[in-house]
Amino acid sequence: MDYIKAFLIGGLICAAVQILLDRTKLMPGRVMVLLVCTGAVLGFIGAYEPFVKFSGAGASVPLLGFVLWKGVKEAVDKNGFLGIFLGGFKASAAGISAALIFGYLASLIFEPKMKK
Repeated sequence: MDYIKAFLIGGLICAAVQILLDRTKLMPGRVMVLLVCTGAVLGFIGAYEPFVKFSGAGASVPLLGFVLWKGVKEAVDKNGFLGIFLGGFKASAAGISAALIFGYLASLIFEPKMKK
């Protein structure tokens, strides 16, 4: 049953993002920034971790900034003030690298167009 909950929550988050992309003039990059900032704020106030525990992987699959906040928190505990700058990079490096690589490959295969 947990996997059903994960698919449901992840699907709802993805559906909300798709609605934002279809119904507004927001570009995908801005929507991602919105998701990251929302996740960071929810992580900071302590509301995102219980949500992830409730929904399982469904809430942790979309990049919502929780990984960034958690990485920064751990780095600050370990390195002090310098951790503010290092933590987010270390925690999100693999995800950001994959997004850049796959985004570039997709732009080579498909013909990207700007929204009007």
